Amino acid sequence: MNIFVAGALWVAGAAVVGGLIAYLVRRFGWDEGRPDNNDAAGQVFTIVGGLHAVLVAFVLISLFDSVGSASQDAQTEADSLVAATWAADALPGDTKDRVHQLAVAYARTVEEQEWPRLADGGAIPATGWTQLDQMRQAVAAADVDGDWEIDRKTEASNQLWSVYQARQQRLANSGGGGVGAVVWFALILGSLITAILLPNLFGGTRLAAHVIIVSTLAGTITLLLFAIHELQNPFSGGAKVPPEAFTTALDRLA
Repeated sequence: MNIFVAGALWVAGAAVVGGLIAYLVRRFGWDEGRPDNNDAAGQVFTIVGGLHAVLVAFVLISLFDSVGSASQDAQTEADSLVAATWAADALPGDTKDRVHQLAVAYARTVEEQEWPRLADGGAIPATGWTQLDQMRQAVAAADVDGDWEIDRKTEASNQLWSVYQARQQRLANSGGGGVGAVVWFALILGSLITAILLPNLFGGTRLAAHVIIVSTLAGTITLLLFAIHELQNPFSGGAKVPPEAFTTALDRLA
């Protein structure tokens, strides 16, 4: 389903439910003394709503940072792969062709095999690790002579180490990201208290105005929860990171 349609359904559903509850409370619920509750309810709403807003903001900012980091790590991994291949071009024997062949195979493995698994949370095949280790072994086995070849071998090794680090972080972003059950519990319960329970303790407004206020608040908070849901995995959802870095790397290595 399109993300905009899904988001609109989330918000509309929450607004309808919130408005219906507000209508039922004002129509059939206890109403005596409700205007007198405004001061006390307002103080509690300010504290609870403020705490909930801080939690939502913290989670959203953290997830936005994760998406940005995932994109940067993928770019670093692809750039380091190309740099390692270019450095290996100066190495003697069959090392140049071997590293180039493995680099192309590695980029294709990441783009075609690993990226779909990053999106759906499936098991990552070991092919990429094997290819990266074979590149490391090929560079390490190169018999170099002279300062220039030694420098190129060192540079290739350093760039492969950068590939390894960025790869580790990319896989960690996919498997260890997201929002835990405890945080989701706090987000959902806090949203119900902030958007449904406390607003229905206020009195003095007309029924139609009260329904609009509660439904708007419920829809707005649900919109934020939907954004958190979509940002949990940087490789899927509305803000998914595409494998463009490795597509570009393949073009450079062609």
